[in-house]
Amino acid sequence: MSLNKILSISGKPGLYKLLTQTRAGFVAESLLDGKKITVSFKNNVSVLSEIAIYTLEEEVPLKDIFEKIKEKEEGGKTSISHKDDKIKLEEYFFEVLPNYDEDRVYASDIKKVIQWYNLLHDHGITDFATEEEEEVASEEKE
Repeated sequence: MSLNKILSISGKPGLYKLLTQTRAGFVAESLLDGKKITVSFKNNVSVLSEIAIYTLEEEVPLKDIFEKIKEKEEGGKTSISHKDDKIKLEEYFFEVLPNYDEDRVYASDIKKVIQWYNLLHDHGITDFATEEEEEVASEEKE
């Protein structure tokens, strides 16, 4: 499953998998507890494939950050918890993305990235390439 179907819903913990669209919004399933919820278009919803992290030069897509964490951890979960203190989180993130903009990327953002990565890893979602990149890669193999 690509990050195009994984959502962050403002005011709700964790991540959600998009199941289907309705007239008034959509139905999503929580990755934390598996409960299905109906979300209206009034809610503030972010698709993980559209989120980026500020660096000193540009914005880096979240999928690239996840790939760097995956490389650092050799495919495993993160060596730190999202509940660790601010200094530990910033040191870890500096190892993953050395040029991140410390003025615009807060400790709360780093916590979310680490928590989301571990949640996705727990659900076997570790291929962070977009569907377009997957199609290009399969065409190159042929």
